[in-house]
Amino acid sequence: MNLLADALPDAIEVAGEVVPIDTDFRAALRCILAFEDEDLTQLERVMVLVGNLYLEPPGDLDAAVTQAIRYLNGGEDATGEDDGPSLRLYAFSKDERLIYAAFQQTHGIDLAAAELHWWQFLALFMDLGHETAFCNLVSLRKRVKTGKATKEERAAYREMGESADVPERQTPEERAKEDEFMRLVREGAQRRA
Repeated sequence: MNLLADALPDAIEVAGEVVPIDTDFRAALRCILAFEDEDLTQLERVMVLVGNLYLEPPGDLDAAVTQAIRYLNGGEDATGEDDGPSLRLYAFSKDERLIYAAFQQTHGIDLAAAELHWWQFLALFMDLGHETAFCNLVSLRKRVKTGKATKEERAAYREMGESADVPERQTPEERAKEDEFMRLVREGAQRRA
């Protein structure tokens, strides 16, 4: 799929079934916000994902989640984190105001009134200007987390406190425990069906 040459998708194929989706960027952001919410269980996150993205509930939950994640990744397969830990430099829940302002500053888009497909939003998000407060904060976070920040930058980062910090994602062990839990839930649902 080429963003420049092809029509943006309005449905996802799930286990051979074409299922219509809500393509508005807000629906995708609600899914991502659920996965950022530490208070939700993995099952609750999955239910938010399926409930917000799919207009009709798909029959195969595993395939629905896999395809939804692919869609949220802009049509790309999810990359494994087996290549080592990746730095978490932003969170939509934490940086919402800065992201909103960055869209206005860089692209002249008021997200409150915008009608954007999720993939359009992603393309524009990846091109937010380096002069925005959001991009400057992300850059500072990266320098601090990689140990490349100056003494002054580290001091400023500490002074910003919790507002600057983005908690890291789950460890592989925590993720494995949740995956095992989800497998047991699916097996239980299959036995009841």
